[in-house]
Amino acid sequence: MSQTPWDDVDAYLCEHLVPSDDVLDAALKASADAGLPAIHVAPNQGKMLQLLAQLRGARSILEVGTLGGYSTIWLARALPPDGHLVTLESEPHHAEVARANIARAGFADLVDVRIGAALETLEALATEGAGPFDVVFIDADKENTPEYVRWGLKLACAGSVIVVDNVVRRGEIADESSSDPRVQGIQRALRVMADEPALDATAVQTVGSKGYDGFALAVVTA
Repeated sequence: MSQTPWDDVDAYLCEHLVPSDDVLDAALKASADAGLPAIHVAPNQGKMLQLLAQLRGARSILEVGTLGGYSTIWLARALPPDGHLVTLESEPHHAEVARANIARAGFADLVDVRIGAALETLEALATEGAGPFDVVFIDADKENTPEYVRWGLKLACAGSVIVVDNVVRRGEIADESSSDPRVQGIQRALRVMADEPALDATAVQTVGSKGYDGFALAVVTA
C-alpha cells in the first residue's frame, strides 16, 4: 500500500471493473503527446458517465469542455447508432486532438465538436433549436459554470440529467471567504442548482487518482 491509498484503490477498481482499453489508452497517449494537460476524468469516472447516460437511455448528449475527447468517447459509447453528441471546446488545438481521438474511436459521425467560447456556442445551439439533450456534462472553466448550468437547463427537458465535475475543489468549496474565482464560480453554480425549482440536485465528494474533488448531479424535473 502506498502513501496515497486512494491511488491504489482506483487502480484496483479499474483493474477489476474498468480494464485497460486500447482506444481510450490511445486517446490519452495522443493527448499527452500533443501537450494537453492531464485533467481528463479518471477511467472509473468515465465509466460512471457512460453508465449514467445508459441509465437515462440517452439519445442526445451535450458536453461542455472537450479537452482531448476522453470523456467524450465514454459518453458516446452510451448512445445508440442514431444518437448524437455535441461537445464544446474553446481551444482549437484541443479540438483538433479530440477530433482525431473521436474518429479513431469510431464516433466521428456521432460527435459534433464545436470550437469557440462555450457561452457563445451554447447560445448558437439554442438559436439553431438544438436539443433537448438527455444528458449534459459540464467540465469546463469553473468561473462560468453557473451560466453553463443555466444553459444546460434551457437545452434539456424533463428527465434530463446534468452532471457538473470538479465541484469540491480539494475542500475549498466550503470556504465562503475564498478569493479563488474558480471556487466562487462553483459556489454560485451550486446555488443555481439549489434555487432552480426545475432541478433536483445533490453533490458527492470523491477521492482517488484525480485527487480530492467531487461532482454534482441534477435531474430536470419540469
